[in-house]
Amino acid sequence: MFTGLIEGTGCVESLKTGEGGWIRLASLPWTAAAVPGESIAVNGVCLTVTASEEGWFTADLSPETLSRSNLIDLKTGDPVNLERPLRLGDRLGGHLVLGHVDGVGILVESVAEGAFWRMEYEVQPQLMRYIVEKGSIAVDGISLTIAGLEDNRFEVAVIPSTREMTNLRTCKIGHRANIETDIIAKHVEALLHPYHERAKITQDFLNEHGFI
Repeated sequence: MFTGLIEGTGCVESLKTGEGGWIRLASLPWTAAAVPGESIAVNGVCLTVTASEEGWFTADLSPETLSRSNLIDLKTGDPVNLERPLRLGDRLGGHLVLGHVDGVGILVESVAEGAFWRMEYEVQPQLMRYIVEKGSIAVDGISLTIAGLEDNRFEVAVIPSTREMTNLRTCKIGHRANIETDIIAKHVEALLHPYHERAKITQDFLNEHGFI
Protein backbone atom coordinates (compact mmCIF):
# COMPACT_ATOMS: atom_id res chain seq x y z
CA MET A 1 0.00 0.00 0.00
CA PHE A 2 1.20 3.51 -0.86
CA THR A 3 0.28 7.14 -0.10
CA GLY A 4 0.64 8.87 -3.46
CA LEU A 5 3.48 11.08 -2.18
CA ILE A 6 6.11 10.58 -4.87
CA GLU A 7 9.70 10.37 -3.61
CA GLY A 8 11.26 11.29 -6.94
CA THR A 9 11.57 10.05 -10.50
CA GLY A 10 13.56 7.25 -12.05
CA CYS A 11 14.52 6.87 -15.70
CA VAL A 12 13.79 3.96 -18.02
CA GLU A 13 17.07 2.30 -19.04
CA SER A 14 15.53 -0.63 -20.92
CA LEU A 15 12.37 -2.68 -21.05
CA LYS A 16 10.72 -5.61 -22.79
CA THR A 17 6.98 -5.82 -23.37
CA GLY A 18 4.89 -8.85 -24.21
CA GLU A 19 5.34 -12.30 -22.70
CA GLY A 20 8.14 -12.35 -20.14
CA GLY A 21 8.20 -8.56 -19.97
CA TRP A 22 10.50 -6.65 -17.65
CA ILE A 23 11.76 -3.12 -16.97
CA ARG A 24 15.10 -1.76 -15.75
CA LEU A 25 15.14 1.70 -14.18
CA ALA A 26 17.93 4.08 -13.27
CA SER A 27 16.57 5.03 -9.90
CA LEU A 28 16.92 6.79 -6.56
CA PRO A 29 19.54 5.82 -3.93
CA TRP A 30 17.02 4.11 -1.64
CA THR A 31 16.12 1.51 -4.27
CA ALA A 32 19.54 -0.13 -3.78
CA ALA A 33 18.27 -1.43 -0.43
CA ALA A 34 15.24 -3.09 -2.04
CA VAL A 35 15.54 -6.86 -2.09
CA PRO A 36 13.87 -9.22 -4.57
CA GLY A 37 10.21 -9.60 -3.66
CA GLU A 38 9.74 -6.07 -2.31
CA SER A 39 7.24 -3.68 -3.88
CA ILE A 40 7.86 -0.30 -5.51
CA ALA A 41 5.20 1.85 -7.18
CA VAL A 42 6.23 2.87 -10.70
CA ASN A 43 3.85 5.47 -12.16
CA GLY A 44 1.36 4.23 -9.58
CA VAL A 45 1.68 0.56 -10.56
CA CYS A 46 2.78 -1.80 -7.80
CA LEU A 47 5.73 -3.77 -9.19
CA THR A 48 7.85 -6.46 -7.55
CA VAL A 49 11.61 -5.95 -7.49
CA THR A 50 13.54 -8.80 -9.13
CA ALA A 51 17.07 -7.37 -8.73
CA SER A 52 18.70 -4.15 -7.53
CA GLU A 53 22.07 -2.49 -7.06
CA GLU A 54 23.14 1.08 -6.41
CA GLY A 55 21.54 3.24 -9.08
CA TRP A 56 19.12 0.74 -10.65
CA PHE A 57 16.52 -1.96 -10.15
CA THR A 58 14.53 -4.34 -12.33
CA ALA A 59 10.95 -5.62 -12.14
CA ASP A 60 8.79 -7.97 -14.17
CA LEU A 61 5.91 -6.68 -16.32
CA SER A 62 2.97 -9.05 -16.66
CA PRO A 63 0.62 -8.93 -19.67
CA GLU A 64 -2.17 -7.81 -17.27
CA THR A 65 -0.05 -4.90 -16.01
CA LEU A 66 0.82 -3.81 -19.54
CA SER A 67 -2.79 -4.03 -20.75
CA ARG A 68 -4.15 -1.88 -17.90
CA SER A 69 -1.44 0.77 -17.55
CA ASN A 70 0.74 3.23 -19.42
CA LEU A 71 3.89 1.20 -18.75
CA ILE A 72 3.48 -0.24 -22.24
CA ASP A 73 3.97 3.30 -23.61
CA LEU A 74 7.36 3.81 -21.94
CA LYS A 75 10.53 4.36 -23.93
CA THR A 76 14.20 4.51 -22.97
CA GLY A 77 14.88 7.79 -21.18
CA ASP A 78 11.31 8.40 -20.00
CA PRO A 79 10.90 9.58 -16.38
CA VAL A 80 8.69 7.54 -14.04
CA ASN A 81 7.32 8.31 -10.58
CA LEU A 82 8.68 6.16 -7.74
CA GLU A 83 7.37 5.50 -4.24
CA ARG A 84 8.21 2.98 -1.54
CA PRO A 85 5.32 1.15 0.16
CA LEU A 86 3.81 2.54 3.34
CA ARG A 87 5.24 1.05 6.55
CA LEU A 88 3.21 0.43 9.70
CA GLY A 89 3.45 3.61 11.77
CA ASP A 90 4.28 5.94 8.85
CA ARG A 91 2.34 9.17 8.47
CA LEU A 92 -0.33 9.03 5.76
CA GLY A 93 0.31 12.32 3.99
CA GLY A 94 -1.63 11.61 0.80
CA HIS A 95 -4.36 8.97 0.63
CA LEU A 96 -4.53 5.18 0.51
CA VAL A 97 -3.19 3.99 -2.85
CA LEU A 98 -3.01 0.27 -3.63
CA GLY A 99 -0.98 0.41 -6.81
CA HIS A 100 -3.76 -1.40 -8.69
CA VAL A 101 -4.57 0.78 -11.69
CA ASP A 102 -8.24 1.08 -12.72
CA GLY A 103 -7.57 2.44 -16.19
CA VAL A 104 -5.77 5.04 -18.25
CA GLY A 105 -6.82 8.68 -18.53
CA ILE A 106 -5.87 11.10 -21.31
CA LEU A 107 -4.44 14.52 -20.50
CA VAL A 108 -6.67 16.89 -22.50
CA GLU A 109 -5.74 20.24 -20.98
CA SER A 110 -2.73 21.63 -19.11
CA VAL A 111 -2.72 25.33 -18.28
CA ALA A 112 -0.35 27.38 -16.13
CA GLU A 113 -2.20 29.67 -13.73
CA GLY A 114 0.42 31.69 -11.90
CA ALA A 115 2.71 29.26 -10.09
CA PHE A 116 0.11 26.48 -10.28
CA TRP A 117 -1.00 24.21 -13.12
CA ARG A 118 -4.55 23.18 -13.93
CA MET A 119 -4.67 19.76 -15.59
CA GLU A 120 -7.73 18.00 -16.99
CA TYR A 121 -8.02 14.29 -17.77
CA GLU A 122 -10.61 12.27 -19.68
CA VAL A 123 -11.34 8.77 -18.34
CA GLN A 124 -13.60 5.82 -19.08
CA PRO A 125 -17.24 6.59 -18.18
CA GLN A 126 -17.45 3.69 -15.71
CA LEU A 127 -14.75 5.27 -13.52
CA MET A 128 -16.60 8.55 -13.00
CA ARG A 129 -18.90 7.14 -10.31
CA TYR A 130 -15.85 6.76 -8.03
CA ILE A 131 -14.60 10.31 -8.66
CA VAL A 132 -16.07 13.10 -6.53
CA GLU A 133 -15.22 16.78 -6.24
CA LYS A 134 -12.71 17.42 -3.42
CA GLY A 135 -12.06 13.68 -3.26
CA SER A 136 -8.70 12.01 -3.86
CA ILE A 137 -7.36 10.32 -6.97
CA ALA A 138 -4.00 8.85 -7.98
CA VAL A 139 -2.66 10.04 -11.35
CA ASP A 140 0.51 8.16 -12.34
CA GLY A 141 0.73 7.36 -8.64
CA ILE A 142 0.47 11.01 -7.50
CA SER A 143 -2.13 11.75 -4.83
CA LEU A 144 -4.17 14.68 -6.13
CA THR A 145 -7.42 16.39 -5.13
CA ILE A 146 -10.31 16.64 -7.59
CA ALA A 147 -10.95 20.33 -8.33
CA GLY A 148 -13.79 19.91 -10.83
CA LEU A 149 -15.88 17.41 -12.81
CA GLU A 150 -17.59 17.53 -16.20
CA ASP A 151 -18.93 14.60 -18.22
CA ASN A 152 -16.10 12.03 -18.42
CA ARG A 153 -13.45 14.48 -17.28
CA PHE A 154 -11.92 15.58 -14.01
CA GLU A 155 -9.65 18.49 -13.18
CA VAL A 156 -6.80 18.78 -10.68
CA ALA A 157 -4.71 21.73 -9.50
CA VAL A 158 -1.00 20.94 -9.25
CA ILE A 159 1.32 22.85 -6.92
CA PRO A 160 4.85 23.73 -8.11
CA SER A 161 6.67 21.26 -5.84
CA THR A 162 4.51 18.34 -7.00
CA ARG A 163 5.09 19.22 -10.64
CA GLU A 164 8.86 19.46 -10.22
CA MET A 165 9.15 16.23 -8.18
CA THR A 166 7.18 14.10 -10.66
CA ASN A 167 6.73 13.25 -14.32
CA LEU A 168 4.06 15.98 -14.58
CA ARG A 169 6.82 18.40 -15.56
CA THR A 170 7.24 16.54 -18.87
CA CYS A 171 3.64 15.50 -19.63
CA LYS A 172 2.18 16.84 -22.87
CA ILE A 173 -1.41 16.91 -24.14
CA GLY A 174 -2.38 13.35 -25.06
CA HIS A 175 -0.27 11.77 -22.31
CA ARG A 176 -1.83 8.52 -21.09
CA ALA A 177 -1.82 8.57 -17.28
CA ASN A 178 -2.48 5.68 -14.91
CA ILE A 179 -5.64 6.31 -12.90
CA GLU A 180 -6.50 4.71 -9.57
CA THR A 181 -9.76 5.84 -7.99
CA ASP A 182 -10.51 5.89 -4.26
CA ILE A 183 -10.59 2.37 -2.82
CA ILE A 184 -13.14 3.45 -0.18
CA ALA A 185 -15.67 4.38 -2.88
CA LYS A 186 -15.24 0.97 -4.51
CA HIS A 187 -15.74 -0.88 -1.22
CA VAL A 188 -18.88 1.13 -0.41
CA GLU A 189 -20.31 0.26 -3.84
CA ALA A 190 -19.56 -3.44 -3.32
CA LEU A 191 -21.17 -3.32 0.13
CA LEU A 192 -24.32 -1.65 -1.20
CA HIS A 193 -24.66 -3.86 -4.28
CA PRO A 194 -26.80 -6.62 -2.65
CA TYR A 195 -29.20 -3.99 -1.27
CA HIS A 196 -29.32 -2.19 -4.60
CA GLU A 197 -30.45 -5.40 -6.31
CA ARG A 198 -33.37 -5.76 -3.89
CA ALA A 199 -34.46 -2.18 -3.40
CA LYS A 200 -33.90 1.31 -4.69
CA ILE A 201 -31.14 3.13 -2.79
CA THR A 202 -32.44 6.41 -1.38
CA GLN A 203 -30.96 9.11 0.84
CA ASP A 204 -33.14 7.86 3.70
CA PHE A 205 -31.73 4.36 3.24
CA LEU A 206 -28.15 5.66 3.32
CA ASN A 207 -28.87 7.69 6.45
CA GLU A 208 -30.51 4.74 8.17
CA HIS A 209 -27.52 2.47 7.54
CA GLY A 210 -24.90 5.04 8.52
CA PHE A 211 -23.37 5.72 5.10
CA ILE A 212 -24.07 9.46 5.22
